[in-house]
Amino acid sequence: MFNDFYGLSGRPFQLTPDPTFYFESLTHRKALSYLSYGLAQGEGFVVITGEVGAGKSTLVAHLMATVDPARLTAAQIVTSKLDGEELVHVVAQAFGLIVDGHDKASALGAIEAFLHDEARAGRRCLLVVDESQNLELDALEELRMLSNFQLGAHPLLQTLLLGQPEFRDTIQDHPQLEQLRQRVIAAHHLEAMELGEVQAYIEHRLKCVGWTGNPQFDQGVFTELYEASGGVPRRINQICNRLMMLGAVDQRSRIDRAMLSQVLDELELDGTMQLKKLESKVAAEAAAPAAAAAPQPVAVDGVAMAQLQALLAERDAQIAELQQAVIELANERDADLSRPVQNDEGFAALEAKFAGLEAKMLEQERTIRHTLTMLIEWIEAEDANRAAA
Repeated sequence: MFNDFYGLSGRPFQLTPDPTFYFESLTHRKALSYLSYGLAQGEGFVVITGEVGAGKSTLVAHLMATVDPARLTAAQIVTSKLDGEELVHVVAQAFGLIVDGHDKASALGAIEAFLHDEARAGRRCLLVVDESQNLELDALEELRMLSNFQLGAHPLLQTLLLGQPEFRDTIQDHPQLEQLRQRVIAAHHLEAMELGEVQAYIEHRLKCVGWTGNPQFDQGVFTELYEASGGVPRRINQICNRLMMLGAVDQRSRIDRAMLSQVLDELELDGTMQLKKLESKVAAEAAAPAAAAAPQPVAVDGVAMAQLQALLAERDAQIAELQQAVIELANERDADLSRPVQNDEGFAALEAKFAGLEAKMLEQERTIRHTLTMLIEWIEAEDANRAAA
């Protein structure tokens, strides 16, 4: 309704994840750096946690939109209370596999065969598990076991775990997850947006659907909207949807604080935002002395980011070369296992090439990790300096 009134081409504040509307806040920029680094490793687990509505799924959708399907096969599952056996079957279905029989052994065999076929075709496999906090411990253990599938020394499956804050606590503290913890190669917790990012976030989403300044927002609206939402993107979307609807009904070209107050009262009456407003009020009272010093978003050092991107690009090229070597090595082994060793010079050359590439990748990994650490430390130090100022 309000889309037509304001001349917009779509819904700017939809609640479902859409990479078209991806907004790179400071915390999302950090998460994307960790994700990019983790995916460049091609193994183990990457963990992203955050509050409900913090933008985890949108972040991953944005990343997946940039992935070349000719080089990466990705499957996504949204988990409920699954045990280990159920999870294995869900993973098989996510990769489009038809499993003969309903036992776990058949499903595992089908998954392993599929991963081998993908590796031989030069494609990596990524499993994205959303709502990971719902998984039972034996299901998490099954995911770890899936990460054991290899072709030679080449891992066949990498897993991205998305979850709410309690999942971070589970991963960090549960004594039965030590082996899984050792395979986490990158992790990040998505925080809420800062006060200074709310206006840019709202205007970004509006511009994605053709906004040219109608409606306008009073400056005070952004501060009060931040306080009511806590800086969580989905809550901001929820409030802005109601604001835009009210503006269209009242035929208003300007959104003011009185309209926001009316919307928040309505949300409180229907029970949608009551708890969030209470939490916001308590937090605001506790943090009042520091409110004026809230840090503003900063720009990432372009040189450092360019260096990281170049290293990641080089890493991708090396991974592709290594994958090709794995394919050639596997094919060479399968071609004729009975031929004399003395005539197998090509096979020995491939093994030497494989070992050399692995050594280069280990060196490159250390360089990327060092550059990424410096970049994140630079961002966090800049944040601290701004807060102190």
